[in-house]
Amino acid sequence: MKNMEAVEFILYVSDQSKSTKFYEKLFNLTPCLNVSGMTEFNLSETVKLGLMPESGISNILCPVMPHPKIANGIPRCELYLKVTNPADYLKRGIQLGGKNISELQARDWGDTVGYIADLDGHVIAFAKITINTKL
Repeated sequence: MKNMEAVEFILYVSDQSKSTKFYEKLFNLTPCLNVSGMTEFNLSETVKLGLMPESGISNILCPVMPHPKIANGIPRCELYLKVTNPADYLKRGIQLGGKNISELQARDWGDTVGYIADLDGHVIAFAKITINTKL
């Protein structure tokens, strides 16, 4: 896509404060924005992760779409993050209250990946490239 300057992925969360603490400790990052209604983390120079309360986004989405709170715990997205030490992130995520979904293991697409769910059920994959494949 031409002319794209940055990307931000926004997760709808039931408790902004709890989710902010979870991701702050998980990523070992201080939010670049943390105000009522939105928390943002710089994951790279051009990628941000945002956390928005379900109660806030529901003012925009409802009644055209269902309230996000009715889908809590149902996998709705996956953050696939390639890091140098996925085991450390997975362990930390579980210690912070995340749910272990799948242990770290080599996958047939060439990455070693483990999966957890955050406090709202969003799936987070921590991966590293282990085989140089061209799928």
